[in-house]
Amino acid sequence: MNILRKTATLVVSAIALTLILIAPSRAADPLGTWLTGDKKGKIRIVSCGAAICGTLVWLAEPLDPDTRQPKVDKNNTNASLQTRPLLGIPIVLNMAPTDGDKWEGKVYNAEDGGTYTGSFTMTGANTAELKGCVMGGLICKGQTWTRSN
Repeated sequence: MNILRKTATLVVSAIALTLILIAPSRAADPLGTWLTGDKKGKIRIVSCGAAICGTLVWLAEPLDPDTRQPKVDKNNTNASLQTRPLLGIPIVLNMAPTDGDKWEGKVYNAEDGGTYTGSFTMTGANTAELKGCVMGGLICKGQTWTRSN
């Protein structure tokens, strides 16, 4: 009876270890609030369907130094959007998962008003790289973001 019990324990342990080893690695969680690489803003990343989306929720300098009013999206290439407040604008746009720790879609850059092909890649539990690219990915610019929540 003792040998049977030890054998059963060994078999169950072996099965559990096998399941752990063959289970797909789980992606780091991108959801939350992120401090941008230049430390000028915070972006809140949320699920939007199967994708992720992010909006600007904090600015280090929320007031325009010239007008002393809340900053607006004055550089937007769409003139009808140039008077909208910067806080609350979408930055990470419908990025779909491509592999365990990477999402691809579009990214809006409020500094130049352009929307670019982009990616969000988890580089650690509390760090991520956001990239925006032009010319089919030939030229890219990125920032390392740090989780702030």
